[in-house]
Amino acid sequence: MSFNEETRLVHCYDDDDGYQSVEQLKRQEVTSFEHELWYMTKTSIPLVFTFLLQNSLSTIALIFAGRVGTLEVGGISIGNVTFAVTSAIFIGIATCLDTVCPQAFGAGNYQMVGLYFQRGVAISLMFAVPVVAFWYNSEYLLAFLVKDDDIVHIAAVYLRTMILSLPGYILFECGKKYLQAQGDYVTGQNILFVCAPLNILLNYLFVLKYKFGYIGSPIAIVLSYNIMGLAIFAVICRQNYFGNAQCWHPIKGNVSAIFSNWGPLVALALPGLIMIEAEFFAFEIITVLSARFGNDVLAAQSIVATLQTFFFQLPFSCSVATSNRISHHIGSGNIKNCKIATKATIFGVGSLAGVINFTSLFFGRYKLCSIFNTDPILVNKAARILTVIAMNQVYDVFNVVAAGVLRAQGRQRIGGYLNIVAYYIIGLETAMLLGFKCQMQIQGFWLGIGIGVLFLALSENYYVYTSDWTSIVKRFKVMRQEA
Repeated sequence: MSFNEETRLVHCYDDDDGYQSVEQLKRQEVTSFEHELWYMTKTSIPLVFTFLLQNSLSTIALIFAGRVGTLEVGGISIGNVTFAVTSAIFIGIATCLDTVCPQAFGAGNYQMVGLYFQRGVAISLMFAVPVVAFWYNSEYLLAFLVKDDDIVHIAAVYLRTMILSLPGYILFECGKKYLQAQGDYVTGQNILFVCAPLNILLNYLFVLKYKFGYIGSPIAIVLSYNIMGLAIFAVICRQNYFGNAQCWHPIKGNVSAIFSNWGPLVALALPGLIMIEAEFFAFEIITVLSARFGNDVLAAQSIVATLQTFFFQLPFSCSVATSNRISHHIGSGNIKNCKIATKATIFGVGSLAGVINFTSLFFGRYKLCSIFNTDPILVNKAARILTVIAMNQVYDVFNVVAAGVLRAQGRQRIGGYLNIVAYYIIGLETAMLLGFKCQMQIQGFWLGIGIGVLFLALSENYYVYTSDWTSIVKRFKVMRQEA
């Protein structure tokens, strides 16, 4: 039975808990560990391609910057990391859609899927205002953290140009969640199959052929993101105006509904944002502080930070797939399937992702680093750091997939608190001690962060293991009635 066949439900009224489905009452089938593992693996694959290709947009910018010069690598790296941290605000906001959209779809409240998408876009646009202000004035702010004025200037020009990417970026992020809730995991992937190669072509034309210099890379990314946003919006319009419109909330005559009752979404989005931002910002602090050890160390850190972010997309993709799947089970009220899917997430998907990431980063560290720069000294420095990052991946993947379960449950608040403790009370404090006091430099930074991640993985999995699924399902039913 396909995902859509499982979840297109016909409703009747039940005195105990409001709207239930005839199919829910007739079908008491319990899934299996093997079925859930296969389903989440299958749906993770297009998501992996989606996130990897999307992440490649900024990675390509760094590669082309390396063809211009070491200074440009440092500037683009600071710009990339700052963009990743601040644009993660929109990823964090979109994670609330990972909770509410598939839950609404699993419960058969189809129009609510569209309304949640529309509210998600509106909330993201509101948060874009301070982001634009920060990017525009970033040169003054980054100067307090980075000593090299040339690197700061390059990063600031990069960020000012990237302001123009926000409309497409927001539409694409929220659009993916809207389609994924309906079981469509391939549209985002297919759009990026076109736009990622286009981004490479544009970088080549602007940076190398027509000699725009480093500014050619952010121009290429801006064009790519806006094409992506327009493409996914076109797919949604085609679906809802020329195809099956059951998940669309009509805008005409219902505009006020988009700008009302934001409370439940914001309550999920803010801790989800903290979960994403805490990790991203901690990595930016490491990158910025690495500049104190010299431009060569900053360049090595830039390479490994890019690779770490790139490989992070595998467990994060699995996390999104499992969050959608478990949210669907919560929406349908099937507690047994919630538990089985969670076990498949932690013990199956998490373990597999950890093995893949460790093996790739540890055994392929020299080849991976040489992609960005051919200087053997720089490659060796980066490879040594990558050894530590490879070890961190063994337990980081369990943190990432457990966070996906917490998002599915609507318990982002727990993840938000734990991320703050893990990164800012344990991780960065230990990183500063090892990096500066013990003179381990970048290796010490990553070891310290790894200790924080280990705490996070253990604590998040504890909360997942002790979940009260009955209360979680009841809480969703209350939120559904209030929406």
